[in-house]
Amino acid sequence: SPPAGASSGSGALSPFDRRLKRKQKNWAALQAEPAKCDYLREEVGGRIADRVFDITRTFPLALDVGSGRGYIAQHLTKETIEKLIQVDISENALKNAVDSEIPTVSVVADEEFLPFKEDTFDLVVSSLRYVLITYLLFFFWLKILNNIHQVLKPDGVFIGAMFGGDTLYELRCSLQLAELEREGGFSPHVSPFTAVSDLGHLLSRAGFNTLTVDTDEIQVNYPGLFEVMEDLQGKYILYGNINVFCMGESNCSWNRKPLLHRETMLAAAAIYREMYGNSDGSVPATFQIYYMIGWKFHESQARPAQRGSATVSFGDLAKIDGLLSRGKK
Repeated sequence: SPPAGASSGSGALSPFDRRLKRKQKNWAALQAEPAKCDYLREEVGGRIADRVFDITRTFPLALDVGSGRGYIAQHLTKETIEKLIQVDISENALKNAVDSEIPTVSVVADEEFLPFKEDTFDLVVSSLRYVLITYLLFFFWLKILNNIHQVLKPDGVFIGAMFGGDTLYELRCSLQLAELEREGGFSPHVSPFTAVSDLGHLLSRAGFNTLTVDTDEIQVNYPGLFEVMEDLQGKYILYGNINVFCMGESNCSWNRKPLLHRETMLAAAAIYREMYGNSDGSVPATFQIYYMIGWKFHESQARPAQRGSATVSFGDLAKIDGLLSRGKK
């Protein structure tokens, strides 16, 4: 069998340890109070649902990629979605999914290898599943978006959300400065994030058109760095893999560093409070969210006008009142 991160189709090594990712998410789903760390996913899931409601049509069959415990499904209505397929790498997350008024079917699968036929779904959604895009990983994520595009029907729409490049910048800077001070160098302890300029290019390369990309920020205040880590990983420890991301979304890069020393952690906590602390003694953690919408081509969709077909030049905009008056005559 191929190694943990290998793609069985191409033989290329995935940049992430998929087996570790599955273990992380299964562990997170079994925690006594997973909802304590689900508030962010539930909030973004609601904002994804709002974007679904903005499209004035009913979707007979929809797919939620990386659904987790059903963070989007709980906000959707049966008037908009007739049936939803929820896909996640974690069996435990699907077993512990929250209730939804729409009929759902759960499928354990990796988003790299969606087990569906071409032109199957009217809508695909994904909330905070794709968090790591760098130039080195471009083609890895392009493959995933290609898979989503393939399972969409013509005129189907993909609506997704992912963490942006400024996510957890306070934590990243504090850890890096502490490691430089105490250990003479630093390793990535928070998974890398994408720039908004990359998303349009990725969606276009995957075949989507009529693209929309917008950004938002959610800031959460904590008593200190250790509480940030506890919330992000589910518990804080001063040894082992403390690389972060929100209840089972820890850093699963192959080059992750497995150990941070106690002195480094204490230094990072002090730096965090000194550089970013609020007047009430709390510290902020910023989550930047990118939202994206892309459509699969269909003949009925509006198309850009042909080059050179315009009847008014941009240079004439200063004379717009006169042009409008002339048009009325």
